[in-house]
Amino acid sequence: MGADAMSHAYDFLADWFEILNDDCDYPQWSQYFIEGLSRLGAGKKGMELGCGSGAFSRALARAGYEMTGADLSLPMLTKGKALAAEEGLRIRFLQADARTVRSIEKFDFILSPNDCYNYMPPSALVSAFRHAAACLKKGGIFWFDVSSPCKLRNKVANNMFADDRDDVTYLCFSALSDDRVDLDVTLFVKERNGAYSRFDEKHTQYIHEEGDILAALVQAGFTVERVEGHLGEDKEGSDRWNFICRR
Repeated sequence: MGADAMSHAYDFLADWFEILNDDCDYPQWSQYFIEGLSRLGAGKKGMELGCGSGAFSRALARAGYEMTGADLSLPMLTKGKALAAEEGLRIRFLQADARTVRSIEKFDFILSPNDCYNYMPPSALVSAFRHAAACLKKGGIFWFDVSSPCKLRNKVANNMFADDRDDVTYLCFSALSDDRVDLDVTLFVKERNGAYSRFDEKHTQYIHEEGDILAALVQAGFTVERVEGHLGEDKEGSDRWNFICRR
């Protein structure tokens, strides 16, 4: 998926993303990162790369971190700014592609949760990781996750997902194609007059093998401290792999 296609992948989902993902337990997930960053001795200045509407940035800001949220999607960033403002949180938001992100200031850590790197092909990882490294202070933490190959091949691919709420209905049809899963997403959004508007998006998530990710991280100058599953569980059989690295 090219940068232009990626930038439009969340044009219509932006307003509904956190609502439709309310079963992921953002508070517990955020606390996992807060506790982990503390154990690693990370500083207080962080970037959430691929921040979407900023759920984790807001949680970290509430915990005393100085956060910058970066994402390719302008609608997601707009939603993120609005949600942060509602809470009175000072979070800087900027548009950036994770594959080419640049920053004059250096961060103590970069956090990139919830599949950001699944949205780029394996061939793009080394360059993307080098750009992340260039945004970090020496010794800085780079913590990101990917959906595991097992999840994408056996749970997401060739499947249909639906979520019917009072104001929005979500439908997703997926298909496996070599190293990726292509997803056709449809939203039916209830308007003020009671009618429903339809919006369609296409998403592509690439499958990354652990060995390829580790090799790319080493080439980009990172030391991998550990790899663990979702919320610190054993990565074997986990739907999500966390790569916790140091520049």
